[in-house]
Amino acid sequence: MPDNTRRKSITLEVCIDSVASGLAAQEGGAHRVELCGNLNEGGVTPSAGMILQVRKMLDIPVHVMIRPRGGDFLYASDEYEVMKRDIESVKELGCEGVVFGILNSNGSVDSKRTRELTDRATPLVTTFHRAFDMTSNPYESLDCLVDLGLDMVLTSGQKPTAWEGRETLKALVEQTRNRIEIMAGSGISKANVADIIRQTGITSVHASASDTYESDMKYRNAEMTMSSGFHPSEYIRRQTQVESVRVIIMSSSSD
Repeated sequence: MPDNTRRKSITLEVCIDSVASGLAAQEGGAHRVELCGNLNEGGVTPSAGMILQVRKMLDIPVHVMIRPRGGDFLYASDEYEVMKRDIESVKELGCEGVVFGILNSNGSVDSKRTRELTDRATPLVTTFHRAFDMTSNPYESLDCLVDLGLDMVLTSGQKPTAWEGRETLKALVEQTRNRIEIMAGSGISKANVADIIRQTGITSVHASASDTYESDMKYRNAEMTMSSGFHPSEYIRRQTQVESVRVIIMSSSSD
């Protein structure tokens, strides 16, 4: 059963898509960052330039998203080759971890490809991302990932938010028996982080700790937009906030 007493060593991973957000996460006390491109679509692999600059500017570990496109996690052979090459690039750029997920059409973990990616990533830390939340059976999938040797699983308990999925998160933590780390993500905030930790027994959480801000652009062509349905406007962006990171960390250790 999870230990429901106060935990003193909660790990906060902050997902970022910019250098500015990375610096804010570090200043706020985050333990590591997950670097993505295009968070509006759930995150894809960031550019080599972004990876290099974030790694240069931050002292905390940088884990990089390996996802060749948005959408589902059933990848064609050419997309899979891109994932393998991206892992090699991340290793060359000096990052500490990679984050990926790959499924079969029936909703099970693609164990063959996942093993290949995990082996290729060695000695980096490996996280299976929220593709886990799209699997047909989370408990079978968890055992599969344990057998494949991954270090962490990022999940909301197969619900839109970690709070809604807290019962499944608790069951997954109990199932792991410390064989793999369960990291709760989606909708983590200062308002719920302590309760999620207390009710599930997890020791790692994942959050953006972000807020929106308006672009400094003065001239705006009202007849044009570059945005798609994933984002309401190119003049509004999200960025991690130092104080939000601090408050989540403080709240995570409260009774």
